[in-house]
Amino acid sequence: MAPRTATAQSPHTAAPAADRRRAWLITAMIVAFMVVNFADKSVLGLAAVPIMEELGLSNSTYGLVSSSFFFLFSVSGLLVGFLSTRISSRVLLFVMTVVWAVAQLPVLLVASVPTLMAGRILLGAAEGPAASMSMHALYKWFPPERRALPSALQIGGAALGTLIAAPLVTWLIDDFGWRSAYATLAVVSACWALLWWRVGHDGPYDHRHTDTGTGGLRLPYRRILLTGTVLGSVASAFGAAWALSLSHAWLPAYLRTQLDMSAAASATAISVMSGFGLVLLLAVSPLVDAMKSRGVSSRWSSGAVQSIAVCGAGCAMAAFPFVDATGPRLVLITLAFGLVAVTIPLHYMTTAEVVPPAQRGAVFGIVAGLGTLPGLVAPFLTGHLIDTAGTPAAGYTTAFLVAGAVMLTAGAVALTAIRPERDARRLGLDAGPRPSSVSGG
Repeated sequence: MAPRTATAQSPHTAAPAADRRRAWLITAMIVAFMVVNFADKSVLGLAAVPIMEELGLSNSTYGLVSSSFFFLFSVSGLLVGFLSTRISSRVLLFVMTVVWAVAQLPVLLVASVPTLMAGRILLGAAEGPAASMSMHALYKWFPPERRALPSALQIGGAALGTLIAAPLVTWLIDDFGWRSAYATLAVVSACWALLWWRVGHDGPYDHRHTDTGTGGLRLPYRRILLTGTVLGSVASAFGAAWALSLSHAWLPAYLRTQLDMSAAASATAISVMSGFGLVLLLAVSPLVDAMKSRGVSSRWSSGAVQSIAVCGAGCAMAAFPFVDATGPRLVLITLAFGLVAVTIPLHYMTTAEVVPPAQRGAVFGIVAGLGTLPGLVAPFLTGHLIDTAGTPAAGYTTAFLVAGAVMLTAGAVALTAIRPERDARRLGLDAGPRPSSVSGG
C-alpha cells in the first residue's frame, strides 16, 4: 500500500501554478453560482407580500407555493449526485443554470398559482443538486488539507446572494413590479451559464484523472450512509435547512407584517443577517484549519462546531417570539437564521472524510437530498399554522417553536453521531501515516 499512498500524494505536490490560478478562478465562478442560486431561491419570499395581495393568496396557499420548490428538490439532488460519477461538473452546472433561467419565465407569461408552482417546481429540481455539485466541483481543484477556505467561500456565496439580492430584488419589486425581478434573474442565470461553459473545467483532483490511493476505491453505499458521521451530517443539514427554508419563505413577510417594517427596512435587516452569516463563515474557516493543524480531531474541529451552531440557532429561534424589545428580538432573529450558515460547508467536510473520492458526488447528493427535506414541509406547515391560529402572531410563534425543537434535536443527534476518524478507520479509508490527505476526498 505504501507505493500507492505515495503516488496519491504526488498530485498534491506537483500541481502547477497555472492549476492554482485556475483553482481560484473556478472558486470565484462557484461563489457567483451560489450568489445567483440564492437570489433565484429568495425572489418569491421577497415578493411574497405583493404577490399575495395581487393574487389574493391565503397564507396556506402561499406556503404551498413556497414548499412546491422542494417537490423535486431532494429527488433531483439524489439523481444528479449519481450522474456526477459519469458526467463532468462543467456540464452539470451549465445545465442547472440554463434551467434556472427557464424556470423564471412561466410567471412572466401568466401570473397565477399554477404558473408560480410550475416555475418553483422546475427551479427546485434544478437547484436541488446545486450546493452539493458545486462543492463537488470545487473539491476537484483542491487537495483535502486545503478545502476549508474554498468550502467556506462557496457557502459564503449563499450568504452573499441573500446579502445582494435582498436590497436589489426589493428595489426592482418596489420600482418596477415583482415580475421585473423574475425577468432580471432569468437573464443573470443565463449569463453565468454562458461564462461557465467557457471557463469551467474539472480539476486535477477529479477521481477520473487518477486511480491511485483511495481514488479508485468503491464501497457499498449502505456501509457509507449508515456511518454515524454521514447520519450526523444529514441531521445537522436537516436542522439548518429548516431554518433556511423559513428564512426564504416567511422571514420577509414576518418582518413586514409582524414587526411593521417597510419593504426597504426588511431588505436591509435581511442583508445584515446574511452579512453576519458570511462573516461567521469566513471566521470559522481559519479556526477549523487551525484546530486541525494542532491535532484536534475532525469530530471536534468540524463536527462539534456545526452541531453547536444548529443547537444555538434553535435556542434563538424558540426565544425571539417572546422578546418584545425590537433590538434584542432582531439580534435573536439574526442568530436564529445566521448561525446555521457555518453548518453547510462543515457537514460536507465531515461527510467527505468517510467517502471514497469516486463516490463523493453521489453521497453528497444523497446527503443534500435528505438534509433539505424540511423545505418540503416547513413553509407549508408555517402557512397552515398562521391560518389556523387565533392570530397571525400566535401562528408565527408556534411555527418558530416547532422549528426550534427540530433544530435542537437535529443538533444533538449530530453532536453525538459525527466521528469521522472512527468511521474512516472502519471503512478502510485510513491509509497510513497521512490519513487527512486521503480520507478527506
